[in-house]
Amino acid sequence: MDSTKQTFQQRSLSVKLWPPSQSTRLMLVERMTKNLTTPSIFSRKYGLLSKEEAEEDAKKIEDLAFAAANQHYEKEPDGDGSSAVQIYAKESSKLMLDVIKRGPRTKEDGEVMIAEKATAASQTVFDISGGRREFIEEAETQELLGPLGEPGNSFTKICFSNRSFGLGAARVAVPILRLIKDQLTEVDLSDFIAGRPEGEALEVIAMFSSALEGCQLRYLNLSNNALGEKGVRAFGALLKSQNNLEELYLMNDGISEEAARAVCELIPSTEKLKILHFHNNMTGDEGAVAIAEMVKHSPALEDFRCSSTRVGSEGGVALAEALGQCTHLKKLDLRDNMFGVEAGLALSKVLSAFPDLTEVYLSYLNLEDKGAEALANALKESAPSLEVLELAGNDITARAAASLAACIAAKQFLTKLNLAENELKDEGAILIGKSLEEGHGQLIDIDLSTNAIRRAGARLLAQVAVNKLGLKMLNINGNFISDEGVDEVKDIFKHSLDMLGPLDENDPEGEDFDEEDEEDADNGDELESKLKELNI
Repeated sequence: MDSTKQTFQQRSLSVKLWPPSQSTRLMLVERMTKNLTTPSIFSRKYGLLSKEEAEEDAKKIEDLAFAAANQHYEKEPDGDGSSAVQIYAKESSKLMLDVIKRGPRTKEDGEVMIAEKATAASQTVFDISGGRREFIEEAETQELLGPLGEPGNSFTKICFSNRSFGLGAARVAVPILRLIKDQLTEVDLSDFIAGRPEGEALEVIAMFSSALEGCQLRYLNLSNNALGEKGVRAFGALLKSQNNLEELYLMNDGISEEAARAVCELIPSTEKLKILHFHNNMTGDEGAVAIAEMVKHSPALEDFRCSSTRVGSEGGVALAEALGQCTHLKKLDLRDNMFGVEAGLALSKVLSAFPDLTEVYLSYLNLEDKGAEALANALKESAPSLEVLELAGNDITARAAASLAACIAAKQFLTKLNLAENELKDEGAILIGKSLEEGHGQLIDIDLSTNAIRRAGARLLAQVAVNKLGLKMLNINGNFISDEGVDEVKDIFKHSLDMLGPLDENDPEGEDFDEEDEEDADNGDELESKLKELNI
């Protein structure tokens, strides 16, 4: 059990790039101030800002860029934040260019466009999540939440994430929340009781829940609060009053079987639900059966995530059958569970119900060849616009490669293909490589690392990948490529080495191979030749 738990924990770890620290935000303000006050060809044309004016504008730019990026990140709170960082940088650059072109202004000029945008953003979104993750005290709460209590404000979204509320802070927040609850449509209370004793945390939750009871939300994020059944029921007043939810996030919340049942019992309607995320919980089979009931009654569901939730075959089958009712599904993430072959077969039977499917994450599900083949065959005939296909860590061998290759060949809109940590070897790798030869002009990322691939398979994959103009990464690390094969691959990528991933974990000796594997490796060129004319 301990090793299984450790594996689950390792797979769920990721580097978080968002939100930036307060020092990073201040550093950006300083850099923009310096740029705005440095003579350039633009300053000759538009004029040079004073330090005071540049600093004022830089702060406004950073505030607006942060708000835009954070709003984007909230749509995918489980991601690493890289896309939010890109938006943060892009928005900052765009707004800074606006200020440069505007040039220095006099006090009589009034508010410029950037200030108007910043004001508009602040009027609808109230976010205190920036900066350090820390306890929030009573006096600070009064000051921080002051704008929420101002008459006539038009805040529709609040984000209290990353700040830990105790009883004192909650007593200040509750009357303010009661004043504005009727205008709220989005509430983020993720990670808002961290480090508090259980009794105090449950009381704080109940206070917030009571204060927000009756508000009609489209978005609710209660992630990272270690809720368990007690915590879910403490949110009962809020959950029972929700009939219009479109997005619900309950990630890393200790959602057990009992907690999952409580969620299903408390929320009166999920008919409008489009996004449901249950990542990194201890739901298990019985909990998955409860979640399946919720999914079954969510016909509008577009994005379902139930990854790293310890769901086995029984729960996997229940979820698969329930998903058959969700004909609008676009994104499906069931990674890192213990589904097994039976659940894989059950899922393959409902895939035809998702014509709009664009992203499928089915890694580490113990699918084996039988489950992988069934899913590949089903996907081949459905999901014409599929962009992401992940089937890593499923004990897939070359026996299933033909079905996978046929499926991949049919998916011309693929941007990401991940088949890492399987046992495809040279034969499977060559089949997969040949399936990518024609078309696939949007492909960005190919990962066949740790697949016991040797020189022949690596060479063909490299030859195919190097001709994909939009490709950013081919990862074939952790395989059994000979030193000569590594040199050959590097030579193929000699004009675009940035497209080739590291090969530092490659094992030229291939110590884990048996004699038959060694013989196959010696005949790698012959194998590639035999497969050369294969039509997919």
